[in-house]
Amino acid sequence: MTGRFLYVCARPQRDAATAEWASFRDGLGVADDDLVHHDLVREPLPADLGRYAGVVVGGSPFNVTDTGKTDAQLRLEHDLETLASAALTGRTRAMFTCFGIGVVTRLLGGAVTLDHPEGTGPAEIALTAEGMRDELFGILEPRFVALTAHKEGTAAVPPGATLLASNEACPVQAYRAGVSLWATQFHPEPTADAFVARMTVYRAAGYFDADAFDEVAAHVRTASVEQPTLLLRTFAAQAISA
Repeated sequence: MTGRFLYVCARPQRDAATAEWASFRDGLGVADDDLVHHDLVREPLPADLGRYAGVVVGGSPFNVTDTGKTDAQLRLEHDLETLASAALTGRTRAMFTCFGIGVVTRLLGGAVTLDHPEGTGPAEIALTAEGMRDELFGILEPRFVALTAHKEGTAAVPPGATLLASNEACPVQAYRAGVSLWATQFHPEPTADAFVARMTVYRAAGYFDADAFDEVAAHVRTASVEQPTLLLRTFAAQAISA
């Protein structure tokens, strides 16, 4: 096992993808060369996942609940399911975030719906009892703040998964499944400033009122989001030592 990690990008927008890669790099605490950027939108999933200590999956403007999906989106979702299957059986170690949790939920036989959206900005999230005992989430404070922006969510904990974190707006914020897969609805990687920069790319995407950009950005910048970053640092440390 090496100390290199793989960032799997599900964002068509290259600027947002590059910035997200940088946020994961900083969150994991690794050097540039130790986080390989793979553009899953344009290239199929690499076959040699065993080369990496772990894999992180970023967010996307795609939704599992989208209708009229393109062939490229369908292929991307299939490749993410392949990656999730590898993590479920211990062939790799992976953390899926935002859009990715929906792909994993569906793979596990759970339901993804439009009933649990969250606005763009900081959200307070609470660990479950299992979350407090989890090898990753257990290092967090029982209640912490993370950044969210999503239109769909997991309706209930999917079969075989263990709920790790929740809040009132979106009851499934994180879970663990199988041997070595974690999934979060919230974004563990960005700083507040990085999140605001991402907002500029998706200003017209319907996550927030475009005319209220300055107000939403100001609210985001009030957030202290050091706790979620600890997940990535711990993920990296444990993956390297595994």
